[in-house]
Amino acid sequence: WYQRRVRDSRETTTMSGASLERRKTSSAHLNTVKLYTNNREREMYDNLADLYAIIKTTEALEKAHLRDCIGGDEYKQTCAKLLNQFKAAQNLTQIKSPSEVKRFMGDYRLDCKAAFKRFEEGIPGASVSVDDSAKTIAETVQYFITAMDSLKLDLTAVDQIYPLLNDLYESLCKISSLPGDWKGKVALKKWLAEMNKMSASDELDEEQVRQVLFDLDSAYTAFHQSLSSA
Repeated sequence: WYQRRVRDSRETTTMSGASLERRKTSSAHLNTVKLYTNNREREMYDNLADLYAIIKTTEALEKAHLRDCIGGDEYKQTCAKLLNQFKAAQNLTQIKSPSEVKRFMGDYRLDCKAAFKRFEEGIPGASVSVDDSAKTIAETVQYFITAMDSLKLDLTAVDQIYPLLNDLYESLCKISSLPGDWKGKVALKKWLAEMNKMSASDELDEEQVRQVLFDLDSAYTAFHQSLSSA
């Protein structure tokens, strides 16, 4: 019995050693596999890794925002930063259209619907508290006037008009009597998303300026009507 146990033990040890050796050999082979063969390919994979990380981080941020685990100002700043990083990563990887982003997420098994929606909209989600005070109403009126006057003065670069429209949009979001689908907010959100896809130095063309002014004027009129009926 003792000799049989020793023999079995030796056989098991031999088998374990052989198995370990195979694993070492397999690991050695795996370690020699490289994703790239030159610096250009290495940079490509690094850029893809950055894009992957940005999508995952944005998804986590959106969930934290949904669960009220992050303050409004911190969310807005972090989200704006991630959106800018996403645009930069898109330029580096040439993954620009929504269908290409979806394909990338599918290839790498990224189930990040909230992040994809945020990238599509191009602006941080609404995270402002309700404020129907007279001060907010007056500020909103001023934002309308400033935005329209700026466009009429030919201030049409993205970095000139985007902040004005964004201030107006956030101010409108504070007013409880204006629902999320109120046409003025919908139009502003559309323009903000459109300009977010452009470079800061890009300028709105004549047709775009005319349409933005029309949308602002229509929203301004509707805003006054909503105050009268409130």
